[in-house]
Amino acid sequence: MRFIRHWPTADPHTYVDFVREGNPRTGDASELRLCEQWTSGAKSVFQFDVQGQVAKSTHAGLPWLLWLRLMPAAKSRIHFWPFDGIDVPEGRSVIAEVYPSLFRRRFAKEGRSADEHDAFTVAAWLSEMDRRGTLGYYFKPPLSLPESRNAKLEGWILGVC
Repeated sequence: MRFIRHWPTADPHTYVDFVREGNPRTGDASELRLCEQWTSGAKSVFQFDVQGQVAKSTHAGLPWLLWLRLMPAAKSRIHFWPFDGIDVPEGRSVIAEVYPSLFRRRFAKEGRSADEHDAFTVAAWLSEMDRRGTLGYYFKPPLSLPESRNAKLEGWILGVC
């Protein structure tokens, strides 16, 4: 809720660039979450205005995740991983952060645009890991107890182990 007070990007006609200007809560581009430190290519959620940045989509999307969480019809059916816990209860839909670059080269592009290929890549990887019976492994990265606590606070990228 505090984030949304400072980043009301779900409000009509409110864009990240409008909110960002003069906002002291933009973070530093050199700040990396633990999961970003575990990958070679993930960028900081505070790194704006660079090729491949995710800062704008992160700051625009987070209020909508809260909206989903507060939706009465979805409340008992959605598991926000890892915030709601590493273990996903049976029968829940999962919302997790993904980083398509982890899997992008595994699958031929076959005429898809970059964004289409990213979406395809994530879906194909999830499907493949599920078929192999190994998807559960990726929901339980080998973290120490302090790292697990950190991941539950900061989030984690599914597939980073």
